[in-house]
Amino acid sequence: MKWTVVAFFASTVLSVIAYRFVPVYVTPLMLIRCAEQLKEGETLTLHHHWVPLEKITPDMARAVMGSEDARFLDHHGFDFKAIEYAARRNREHPEKQKLGASTISQQTAKNVFLWPGRSWVRKGFEMYFTALIELFWSKQRIMEVYLNSIEMGPGIYGVDAVAEQHFNCTAAELTDRQCALIAATLPNPRRFSSARPSPYVLRRRDRILHEMRYVKTLPREGEDKPKKK
Repeated sequence: MKWTVVAFFASTVLSVIAYRFVPVYVTPLMLIRCAEQLKEGETLTLHHHWVPLEKITPDMARAVMGSEDARFLDHHGFDFKAIEYAARRNREHPEKQKLGASTISQQTAKNVFLWPGRSWVRKGFEMYFTALIELFWSKQRIMEVYLNSIEMGPGIYGVDAVAEQHFNCTAAELTDRQCALIAATLPNPRRFSSARPSPYVLRRRDRILHEMRYVKTLPREGEDKPKKK
């Protein structure tokens, strides 16, 4: 039992350290989605291109921070203010859709190392891997992996793939409105489309564009202080 625990901690720490430097070309979710496609008799579809952060427009990081995690640059993996607010709002308004408080760091940990689900076991692993990537990775690396691994449509993973499939451009060429539109679909990218946005998605895009004015720009690797746009 002791050696099993030792092996678990050693293997997980080493894998996190390795992914600090090695591109993440495939994730558990990509494999799960491929298996689902085959099971349903659908054509196997997987669009994913790994690109370094410097080849992604800075507006994309601003858009996902404005949409998903405004305090990404300030917290250490967990936004306790957001957790407290979500818990209070869900308690006071149980009739409304449940509000989540997962940070970009938590989503990255889930995307790269875990499987989809809402069990307490998976949540515990998510917290563990979130702490590890915050310890061993920079904020720039977390954002780089997040933007390259997040599901952005059926069979589409990462910002460069969605830029090509939906806007016929590269991740570096996306406009701020296109970035906000992509971010607007992230609560459910299999339901909402940045290629064919619904009125709801367009309203979310406009709100995100507004929030992007107040989000700090992700600094370059090695810079200490984020800058305002």
